[in-house]
Amino acid sequence: MNDREGELAVAYQNARPRLVRVAYAVLSSRAEAEDVVSDCWPRLIAADERDPVGDVEAWSTVTVARAALDALRSARMRRELYPGPWLPEPIVEAAPGHDWPGQDPADRVTLDETISYALLVVLETLTPAERTAWVLHDVFGMAFTEVAETVGRSPAAVRQLAARARGHINDRAPRVQVSKAEHDAAVTRFLNAAVGGDMSALLATLDPDVVLISDGGGQVSAARRPVYGADRVARFLTGTARFYKRTEHVRMITVNGAAGVGLFDGDELTGVASFTMNGARIGRIDVIRAPLKLRRLT
Repeated sequence: MNDREGELAVAYQNARPRLVRVAYAVLSSRAEAEDVVSDCWPRLIAADERDPVGDVEAWSTVTVARAALDALRSARMRRELYPGPWLPEPIVEAAPGHDWPGQDPADRVTLDETISYALLVVLETLTPAERTAWVLHDVFGMAFTEVAETVGRSPAAVRQLAARARGHINDRAPRVQVSKAEHDAAVTRFLNAAVGGDMSALLATLDPDVVLISDGGGQVSAARRPVYGADRVARFLTGTARFYKRTEHVRMITVNGAAGVGLFDGDELTGVASFTMNGARIGRIDVIRAPLKLRRLT
C-alpha cells in the first residue's frame, strides 16, 4: 500500500460508521450494509486513480448510498419469495446491567436515534427511490442535489420523492408518542407478565388492536400470517412459550436503541422481540427468529 492509499484507508475507516448507518437505513440489513461498504472501498481506490478524491466521506456516502439502492432493488424481488413475513434485521445490544457473555463490544453499530426498528418496518412499505431519498435527506441531511446524483433523478423529483415518503411515514406513525422511560416501563411490565404467566396482566400491556408479526425465515417455527387483537396475541405468546426448551430463557435487551426482549438458549440469542407503543400500551410486536438475522448477534 502506497502513501496515498494509506491516506484513503484512514479517511475511509473514519467514515465507515456513517457509511454503515446509511446503508443499513436503506437496506434494513446490517450484513448487507457491511457488504456494500466493503465493496465500495476498491471503487474509491479506482476513482482516486482517475481523479483524486478531495472529500472521501462525501464521495463515499454518495457511492455507498447508490450501491445500497441497487442492492435494495434486487433484495425486494428476493423478499417477495420469502417464506412468511420479512422483517428487518435488528441491531441488538444487551440492556444496561444485562450483558451476556460472548457479545463483542467491537461489534456494535452506533445508530442515529431516528433509525428505530418501528421506522424500519414503515420504510419497507416505500419504494426504493422514496426510501433512499427520505433517508439521505431527512435522516442524514444530504442536499437534494446530492440525493439526485445518488437516485439518478432531478433535484425536483427527489424532493417530491422525499415529500411522499415523509407523508407516508407520518400517516403510519403511532397515534400517541411516548418517552423512552414509558416505553421501557411498558416492555418491563410485558416481560414480567409473560414470564409469570399472568394472562390478565399481559392483556393489560397490549393495545386492543395490537398486531404481532413473526419472521422465522422458513427455518424455525413462526406465524406465517399476522396475529391481530390483544386476546389472540396474548394466547399466541403463551402458547409458544410452552414449547421453549428448559435451557431457554428471556431477558431484556435493546433493539435499535429501544427496550426489547431477547430469547436465549444458554448464551445463544434465538429470538428478538421489538415493541412499538401506542400510548401506554403495546401496539405492535415484531418477533425475529430467522437464524440468519440473529447469528451474528450472538
